[in-house]
Amino acid sequence: MNQYMDAVIFDMDGVIFDSERLVLVCWEKVSEKYGIQGIEEVFMPCIGTNAEKTKEVVLDHYGQDFPFEEFRKEASVLFHEDVNRNGLPVKKGVRELLEYLKEREIPTAVASSTRLEVVTGELKQAGLYEYFKVVMGGDQLKRSKPEPDIYLMTCEKLGVNPGQAYAIEDSYNGIRSSYSAGMKPIMVPDMLPATEEMLQKSIVVLDDLLLVKDYLEEIHRRGSFT
Repeated sequence: MNQYMDAVIFDMDGVIFDSERLVLVCWEKVSEKYGIQGIEEVFMPCIGTNAEKTKEVVLDHYGQDFPFEEFRKEASVLFHEDVNRNGLPVKKGVRELLEYLKEREIPTAVASSTRLEVVTGELKQAGLYEYFKVVMGGDQLKRSKPEPDIYLMTCEKLGVNPGQAYAIEDSYNGIRSSYSAGMKPIMVPDMLPATEEMLQKSIVVLDDLLLVKDYLEEIHRRGSFT
């Protein structure tokens, strides 16, 4: 095992796939259809969380009688129709970074708040599934990000110390989760800019995964674990 990093664990939506914008577009289409106001404001805190936490956020905002399951299902149909037509766009630098880690024999995993069945299907459709030693979905745990559970369980399944593993995240909830797990969070912002809290909790904030690859290469070259 590589002496400088035991593993690199990826979030999926917004890190591997440029999917969160499409989800928001689908939410907006359903909201417009039914005259629901302020959906983007509600959507942003849901980024990086699982379905149960998302439901909690939405009901807190719109009230307990909001038909969340119907809303979610209708938006999901729109999302998958678009993906089936156009494919799910892979973020810049994903394949290059995964190839680099594979060549260095550094184990990789996915720790996503999305349901495992969806995570697995999307990774396989993009030809990326085989890169990952462990794939975790948000429905495998009771507590969602920002709680550390999914990262702790992923590290356990990989057999690595969280303190010797990197987490690559785009969301505030994801950075909070990996930070609480005692990992080394790298933030690659997608829809949410880095705040002061994110700068404090991340070891570095980088614009894309090609820069993450350069960053990890430099750590390897120096022979030190940041």
